[in-house]
Amino acid sequence: MQFKFTGYLLLFFSTLLFAQKSEYDTLSIADSLKENANAVVRLNQLDITISSQRSMNVVTKRVVTVLNENGLGAINAVEGYSKTTTIKNIEAIVLDANGKEIKKIKRKDFKDQSAVDGGTLFSDNRYLYLSYTPIQYPFTIIVNSEIETSTTAFIPQWYPLDSYFVSVEKSVLNVNYPDNLGFKKMELNFSNFKIEKTTDKPTQLSYTATTILAQKQEDYSPVFSSIFPKVMMGLEVFHLEGVDGNAKTWKEFGKWFSDAILEKTSDLSAETKAKVKILVGDEKDPIKKAKLIYNFVQQKVRYISIQVGIGGWKPMLASDVDRLGYGDCKALTNYTRALLHVVDVPSYYTVLYGDRKKLNIDSDFVSMQGNHAILCIPDGTSYTWLECTSQEDPFGYQGTFTDDREALVFKPDGGEIVRTKIYVDNGNTQVSKGVYTLAANGDFSGKIAIASQGSQYEQKARIENLQPTDKEAHYKEYWDNINNLKVNKTTFSNDKEHVVFTENAEISAVSYGSVSGNKMMFVVNGYNQISGNVKRIRNRKNPFEIQRGYADGDEIEIALPSGFSIEFLPSNFELKTKFGEYKTEILKKDSNSLIYKRSMFLKKGLYSSKEYDEYRLFMEQISRNDNAKIILTQNQ
Repeated sequence: MQFKFTGYLLLFFSTLLFAQKSEYDTLSIADSLKENANAVVRLNQLDITISSQRSMNVVTKRVVTVLNENGLGAINAVEGYSKTTTIKNIEAIVLDANGKEIKKIKRKDFKDQSAVDGGTLFSDNRYLYLSYTPIQYPFTIIVNSEIETSTTAFIPQWYPLDSYFVSVEKSVLNVNYPDNLGFKKMELNFSNFKIEKTTDKPTQLSYTATTILAQKQEDYSPVFSSIFPKVMMGLEVFHLEGVDGNAKTWKEFGKWFSDAILEKTSDLSAETKAKVKILVGDEKDPIKKAKLIYNFVQQKVRYISIQVGIGGWKPMLASDVDRLGYGDCKALTNYTRALLHVVDVPSYYTVLYGDRKKLNIDSDFVSMQGNHAILCIPDGTSYTWLECTSQEDPFGYQGTFTDDREALVFKPDGGEIVRTKIYVDNGNTQVSKGVYTLAANGDFSGKIAIASQGSQYEQKARIENLQPTDKEAHYKEYWDNINNLKVNKTTFSNDKEHVVFTENAEISAVSYGSVSGNKMMFVVNGYNQISGNVKRIRNRKNPFEIQRGYADGDEIEIALPSGFSIEFLPSNFELKTKFGEYKTEILKKDSNSLIYKRSMFLKKGLYSSKEYDEYRLFMEQISRNDNAKIILTQNQ
């Protein structure tokens, strides 16, 4: 009997061991979760324990089955650390397709890297990350990590779904906290997802999300975090950068941040103070003084990249920036603020989300938010905004990284949510004036001047600093409608005072006009074609957004080859829709020349998924008309 019992016991443990190893085999993944997926998150569990105002522990377990090379980014095995944040544990286990362990990765196998490139001032801000190259797909990786931090002003947000083309079997959030710190939460975009709030007590909160199918990345979709589920969390009583805080409103929060975090970071040497006072001289106008200081900063310091979340929230001392000549966004913003203070120009440190897609500080949820710092100068009833990390931007110019979004401005009397500069659609202009000549064999030669303003200025101003080969590549892509293009000459004018960038180009091409027998055919719009069609998306799920509108105006004189007559001329065309307006006109200047006029106005806006096809058809009509052709006949 003893032998039999032992045999059964061995069989039981063998079965249990097999079951454990097979828990994450790929065959057990539902087919629906594999559809459109590069990876499947089998489990993402986030356990947050807030023990006190100055202590938070975050334990993460992330199990990801990577189906192909494009799914490697879903592993997300990275943790940052600093003087205030310690990584207590980080490790990974790799499983094969059957769920069998093939590799253990210990902490020493993770790469340890500074959070900033260049300089050693931020050497205490670092991160550990895993760079794993698989031997085959699919495979599964289990990543376990644990961090401890004294920073409780920033509680990790919970994203049940955190990426496109990644599905989720299960995602869990567990939060434990004292009842005296003013814990708060906000649930966003839960509709149409299987998310259950399993616990909601005075000291405990838990959610479980299951079976979230992979989402396709649809063109023109709004910012990911604005359409997919998340839970924001915060405390009214918190700790940040060695300082306790207590705030229920933005005004209270901003006052605390200014007094506790920014205070004593703005000191400068007597020599530097004297230098900037001499620079400003007798100038009295605050904005003119600010321009002089901004130019001084652009020439003196350089930007080094460091993420706010990794690098902390307290800016380095202005005196250190002045001495070393570099800093991150927080440091350079604070440095500029300190210099302006010396010459009696008020300015406000500002935090927002910097991204090419507009993303707002959530004004309904008072908490530490944002990933980028800029400077705000009161200018009468409005504000002038300074991007202090740029050595090229004109004074007061905001590009697409920080324009038109809610930002938190830290004023001396408290915080305030303010919208940054809005570039109106008809102010984002590109005005082109030029000529081109067609030879009898169809060869093309032309000159054009293109002046860009508003958000279009940013797109064009970078061209001036490109290497010659990169400039040529840019124009060959921009004028990809012209085969055999040769860029003969380019010159540029960057009017930073009025924020206008002008390109002057001389180009040529052989056989632009197609000659057959005694006829020549060519596209009349040679310089500014919309040639790429908007992608057809069947059964679109997400709304679509045109984040920035623009207005293009073109006037081109066309010199026809002598000895040819016009056989066919495209009709004038006009189109007006909810998305914008488009118009073309061809005028006969004389027997051998035409004037081509084109205007294109696109409106920004948020539209429903059902309107996408209507927009696609609008753009297709424009594309077809931009490709309209003239037919010439050679005189006999």
